[in-house]
Amino acid sequence: MKEALNVLGEPLEPCSMSPLTGYLRDGCCRSLADDPGQHTVCVELSDAFLAFSRSRGNDLSTPRPEFGFPGLRAGQRWCLCALRWVEALQAGVAPPLYLAATDEQLLNLVSLETLVAHALDWPQSRE
Repeated sequence: MKEALNVLGEPLEPCSMSPLTGYLRDGCCRSLADDPGQHTVCVELSDAFLAFSRSRGNDLSTPRPEFGFPGLRAGQRWCLCALRWVEALQAGVAPPLYLAATDEQLLNLVSLETLVAHALDWPQSRE
């Protein structure tokens, strides 16, 4: 299997082990052929995004113990579906992301310049 790369062309770093995220629940936001949602964007969740996601029918805040899902809160890292992040971007509520832990496949949808402007791990994006 080919090594997963991030949007910077470097080896993909883990996003979160607690809560455990990623399509495979291995902590990584990698692009996988069998992941229809393409959970490739490592973000830091915000209250605005969580409310937006709930309004779109995907409640990430409510625990679902029957699925082993703890429920999420602002400040936690999570692998988001690429199209949901783009939708949130267009709505003005995209949560900030981590370039080093976001799969390079996101570049098929969004420019690196846009990603850098929303990045927490890019020094110039905080100016």
